[in-house]
Amino acid sequence: MTTTTRTRPAALTLTPAAEARIAALMAGAPDGAIGVKLSTPRRGCSGLAYSVDYVTKADSFDERIETPGGSFFVDGGSILYLIGSRMDWVEDDFTAGFVFQNPNAKGSCGCGESFTV
Repeated sequence: MTTTTRTRPAALTLTPAAEARIAALMAGAPDGAIGVKLSTPRRGCSGLAYSVDYVTKADSFDERIETPGGSFFVDGGSILYLIGSRMDWVEDDFTAGFVFQNPNAKGSCGCGESFTV
């Protein structure tokens, strides 16, 4: 009997702009930072929010995505809310920030800071 190993797709995809921003963050990272981590803490009008922070140690439950600029982690407790999402970095004359296209989100608050699943 032959076993086939299938590569599991990443929990979310990063655009080239998001990867470039992660590289810029890692270039100026504080001492001890090993990567950048996305989580979805309970916060905001709709219940969950996106939070991107430096991480100093890997958690065995986190999803690790290697990017050209460094490691990107997805919080293990947040993966179910993010599967199939796309993360982008957008800048214009007035704002700059990560933007998420999340097929699991059933709604979001008016300001776009939080979402519900």
